Amino acid sequence: MAVERFEEHRDLLTGVAYRILGSVTDAEDVVQEAWLRWSGVDVSRVEDDRAYLVKVVTRLAVDRLRRVKARREAYVGSWLPELIVTPDVAEHAELADSVELALLVVLETLSPLERAVFVLREAFGMPYAEIGEMIERSEAATRQLARRGREHVQEGRPRFEVDRGVRRRLTERFAEAAVGGDLGALTAMLAEDASLVSDGGGKAKAPLRIITGARRVARFLSSIASGDRPRTFMESIGAEPVSGFGVEIAEVNGGPAVLVTAEGRPVSVFSLVVEDGLIRTIFLVTNPEKLSHL
Repeated sequence: MAVERFEEHRDLLTGVAYRILGSVTDAEDVVQEAWLRWSGVDVSRVEDDRAYLVKVVTRLAVDRLRRVKARREAYVGSWLPELIVTPDVAEHAELADSVELALLVVLETLSPLERAVFVLREAFGMPYAEIGEMIERSEAATRQLARRGREHVQEGRPRFEVDRGVRRRLTERFAEAAVGGDLGALTAMLAEDASLVSDGGGKAKAPLRIITGARRVARFLSSIASGDRPRTFMESIGAEPVSGFGVEIAEVNGGPAVLVTAEGRPVSVFSLVVEDGLIRTIFLVTNPEKLSHL
């Protein structure tokens, strides 16, 4: 009975933990720890399974986030969230938006409590009083945390909403130009102050520093690809082996992304932030640990 009651909420619990932590692996560990705690209580006395379990997971996730923040500060290169596939974007657009890579990157700038409140309120629509009980804060203090979190997110997110169809078409054009090493086409797609943020984690090839400026970003992208020798592209982004190379558009973290594979294995993902019809930011993930859930 306890197992069935827990499993009924597992997807929700994993979703809450992932949005707070930005890591599937950490989220799964938190949910497993929540299960161990659930299995040790008299569940017949629990009136609201969902509220009880979300509270447990939220507190565990906040505690874990406080611990892992120090590790992320010592990370090799830029730290980007672990990626997930989101196939049902059209049916669950609001929840898909809450796992957008650009949003998760901004959430890294929040305190653990601000992030938890933002996730529970904005992604799952929970009342302030209920959230306050989960994080052991008054409703007034919870509202203040939510306000600060929203302000930070609004400052860091793209200024305009982009039609999903427009973003997908631009992603397709970007993939074609990047694989072909078309410097002119790449430059034309990029905003003047465009940047490329890459995460290899010291486990795969990737620039350790952020590349800024349309020309510099375009030159980097064109240098790692060649229309005549596509394997050059694979080698440059750390793909081993390079046989069976493929490039496709996939729905990753709520939006279209360029997924590069070798023999069916994901080796890199390019996710684009689009503003005013131009690419403002490119997130490049090559760390194999961040791609394992694709």
